[in-house]
Amino acid sequence: MIKKTLYFGNPAYLSLWNGQLAIKLPEVVKNGQFPDNLKKQLEVTKPIEDIGVLVLDHKQITITSGVLEALLANNCAVITCDSKSMPVGLVLPLYGNTTQNERFRQQLDASLPLKKQLWQQTIKMKIENQATVLQFCKKVEVQCMRIWASDVKSGDPNNLEARAAAFYWKELFGDLNGFTRDREGIPPNHLLNFGYAILRAVVARSLVTSGLLPTLGIHHHNRYNAYCLADDIMEPYRPYVDELVFSLVNSGAGYSELTKELKAQLLGIPTLEVSISGRRSPLMVAVGQTTASLSKCFNGDLRHIVYPER
Repeated sequence: MIKKTLYFGNPAYLSLWNGQLAIKLPEVVKNGQFPDNLKKQLEVTKPIEDIGVLVLDHKQITITSGVLEALLANNCAVITCDSKSMPVGLVLPLYGNTTQNERFRQQLDASLPLKKQLWQQTIKMKIENQATVLQFCKKVEVQCMRIWASDVKSGDPNNLEARAAAFYWKELFGDLNGFTRDREGIPPNHLLNFGYAILRAVVARSLVTSGLLPTLGIHHHNRYNAYCLADDIMEPYRPYVDELVFSLVNSGAGYSELTKELKAQLLGIPTLEVSISGRRSPLMVAVGQTTASLSKCFNGDLRHIVYPER
């Protein structure tokens, strides 16, 4: 079953009631004048086990320790946002698999050649998916990207990922004056940032569920980054976010500000339909297949990560 993404952008009081997430307005909690029957009508409950990602985007949200415990016990990722509504924090469970210790050891013992081969597979699929997005969205010739994808070697020593990215972003948003892909750059960079943050949370959550350490990457190794492996594994999934942002930019609606309407679209990323192993599947389910296959690569049962094909 596909897990739900819940977003809170207004003041709210989140507590635990009969094992469910109880959502109340602060006015109802603080005001003792409301009759009990009206209070119950103003309270909404959601099954904890149905939630995959929870986004907290307001300074006046109160969440109890009991809710956090229940969410993490059910492998939910909790995202906190800053005053600009951009995700700045991610809370994940410490464990999510019964054989986690064994899988940690297999991941830690992975050889450098294996990690380089896994990175080669990752970048090859990322470039392939980028090429397909360009072909679909802009109808441009992408034969050069197909060649770069096929030429990626173990560990990508020639940095074909960067070469492909330069071509990709120039073509995808080339008609937007002054656009370059930069976290602090002009719109629609803010839409990409928000979308990638949601994707990152989905991938990190799935890595924990598969018994892996999100911190220990196969390529990324920034000492200050707690989610290096998530940043590695999400690479072939980024083009799905790019395509969604492209459609939002070209919808005719304004996109200079990250409005609630735009957030609602981007929060649907976990439910985007992707093709993986010859079948159509929601993105969140596909990510689960990807991280499960990565675990099998670490223990020697597989030699290739299962990634989606755009």
